[in-house]
Amino acid sequence: MRLTVRKAHDRGHADHGWLDTWHSFSFAEYFDPAHMGFRSLRVINDDVIAPGVGFPTHPHRDMEIFSYVLEGAIAHEDSMGNGRTLRPGEIQLMSAGTGVAHSEHNPDRSRRLRILQVWIQPRVRGLKPSYTEWKPTPAQANAADVVVIAPDGRDGSAVIQQDAIVRRLKLRAGEATSHTVAPGRGMWLQVATGALRVGDVAVAQGDGVHTEDTGTVAITATADGEALLFDLK
Repeated sequence: MRLTVRKAHDRGHADHGWLDTWHSFSFAEYFDPAHMGFRSLRVINDDVIAPGVGFPTHPHRDMEIFSYVLEGAIAHEDSMGNGRTLRPGEIQLMSAGTGVAHSEHNPDRSRRLRILQVWIQPRVRGLKPSYTEWKPTPAQANAADVVVIAPDGRDGSAVIQQDAIVRRLKLRAGEATSHTVAPGRGMWLQVATGALRVGDVAVAQGDGVHTEDTGTVAITATADGEALLFDLK
């Protein structure tokens, strides 16, 4: 199985003072025609947001957008009437559909917020906007491998309008899991914290690794950490 690594330091970067962000794919003023996305996966932004600030209300449409909280807390409000504050290990997912406006900010005035913000293209355009979220059960909180987003809401996951399954890996050093890439699908794994060995490739915080080859790959933690694994049509 051929594995391709997108190293953390090769990503696009912007420091806006209140926001320090790294882009796995072309986004805003960062443009790289070689990195426009992967299958339906369009954006992975690794965002650190300063205390007490955030993204003001802004519009989206025809995109599945989720935030996975790694540090601190995120306060979300949208034009559908949702208002939530989520904490580490939790996910909020918004299907922008025909159009929605939202804001996200760090409500803590003393601690930074770190999130992975992800955009996935929906299966069709013009869907009705919706909101869903995932919060781990006590059994899932420290589980090694759990489904957090899926089109059918399996295992209590957040529901996405795309043939995309997202798993959260939370492995202690030496722990392992695996992933099987089915024919016609692709895998992208984004390391959020710690370090992993994916097949014969070593990756660490901020790195991504992907493949479209059919087969099973072993994933072993070389240091305690978390990752998101995308299984994409």
